[in-house]
Amino acid sequence: MEINDLRSIVTVLSLACFLGIVVWAWSRKNKADFDEAARLPLHDD
Repeated sequence: MEINDLRSIVTVLSLACFLGIVVWAWSRKNKADFDEAARLPLHDD
């Protein structure tokens, strides 16, 4: 295995990780949790 093959594999895995995070972040089932977390700084205790 050459170094260029390894670089290609790492690039593809990094892209897959990035796309997985994007899908998770924009998932509808997480919207309520993210909206609640966004309002946390505005809550007074």
